[in-house]
Amino acid sequence: MVALTRFVTAGPGALLPALFLSGCASVAEYPRPFYPAVDVVATGETTPVGSGNADAADDPAIWRNAADPAASLILGTDKKAGLYVYGLDGKVRDFVAAGALNNVDLREVRPGFVLVAASDRSDVAEPKIALFRLDGATGKLTSLGVRSFLAAGHAPAEAYGFCMGKAQAPGELARAYVVLKDGTVAESALEEDDGAITARHLRSIRFATQSEGCVVDDRTGLLYVAEEDVGIWWVDVRAAVLRAEPFAMVGKEAGLVADVEGLAIAPQGKDGGVLVASSQGDNAYVLLHLATGMPSGRFRISAGRFGATSDTDGIELVLGDFGANWPGGLFVAQDGDNAPQAQNFKLVSWQAVVDAVGEKP
Repeated sequence: MVALTRFVTAGPGALLPALFLSGCASVAEYPRPFYPAVDVVATGETTPVGSGNADAADDPAIWRNAADPAASLILGTDKKAGLYVYGLDGKVRDFVAAGALNNVDLREVRPGFVLVAASDRSDVAEPKIALFRLDGATGKLTSLGVRSFLAAGHAPAEAYGFCMGKAQAPGELARAYVVLKDGTVAESALEEDDGAITARHLRSIRFATQSEGCVVDDRTGLLYVAEEDVGIWWVDVRAAVLRAEPFAMVGKEAGLVADVEGLAIAPQGKDGGVLVASSQGDNAYVLLHLATGMPSGRFRISAGRFGATSDTDGIELVLGDFGANWPGGLFVAQDGDNAPQAQNFKLVSWQAVVDAVGEKP
C-alpha cells in the first residue's frame, strides 16, 4: 500500500490535494472481501415498484409525522418511472409519473410545507432538479416543476445523486446538492420567488470518479459524499472554498467494500453520532463514528418474514418514535433483489440495529 496524492476540483482551475491509500490496481481487479456483520431482520417492506425486471428502485426519504408517528410516510424513487409515497404499512399512498428520478430528499422548510426534491436524469445531457410538495395528511404529492441549474452552454452532464441541507441565507428554502455522474457535486440555493421555487447554482466541487450517495449534517455544515470505488469524503459547505477531506476509505480499516452507495446520519448531541453507509460490495451497512470515521459496527438485513436485502443503493434513517415496530427510529434500505417481484424498500427498526451492534442510540 502506498500513499498517493489525489486531486479534487473545487472550481475553475483549482486543484485541492487530499491523501488516501491505494494499491497499484483498481478495486475491480481484486475479489471483493466479505467482512463480518451482525444480522437484523426487516419489520416491514414497501409494495414493489412498478418497473419489473429492471434495476429500478433506488433511493428513499422519510417524513416523520411528529403529531402521529404511525402516520409517517416514506418516499422512494423508481428511476425508470417516477416517485412513490408509501405508508408505514408499505402500501402506496401516491405515485407521480415524473420520469427518471434517481435520488430523493425532503425538508419541512416551514410548518406545513414539506419540500421534496429529486435528481432528474431524464435528460442525460441536462441535469435537473424535480420539485414537489408533500401533503402529510393525505400522502399526496403536488409537482412544483423541474428546474435546470447549470449555466447555459455547460458540458453535457447527467444528474445522479442528490441530497439537501438547511438554508444558509435569507430567502432560501434549502441548499441542494446534485451529484453528477462524472463526480461533480453542484451546490444550488433553492429559493422562493413570487410563489415559485428556483434553483440558483452557487459552486461545484469535483471528485475524480463516479460518486452518488450524499448527506448533509446540518449541525456541523458537513456534506458527506460517497465516491463509489474510493470511499467517503467530507466537505465543509460553510467554508468560502469547498475542500474535500477523506473520511473513510474503502478497505478493511473502515469496513467498506465498493461500491459505497447510500449515506445516512444518526445524530447524537451537538455533533456526535454515526454515519451509516451502504457497503454494497458485501451487502452490508457500516456505522462510522462522525468524529473519527472509524467503524463502530456492521450489520446486514437477513432473511426473515420480509426477506433479506442485497445490492443496496439508497438508504435513509430518521430517529424518533415511529410506532410499535420502530420505537427508536426507522431505517429504510433499497433492496436490489426482491425476486420474484420487482425491487422494493425494506423497513428496519433502528433500535434493533443499535441493540445488535452495541452502538449507543
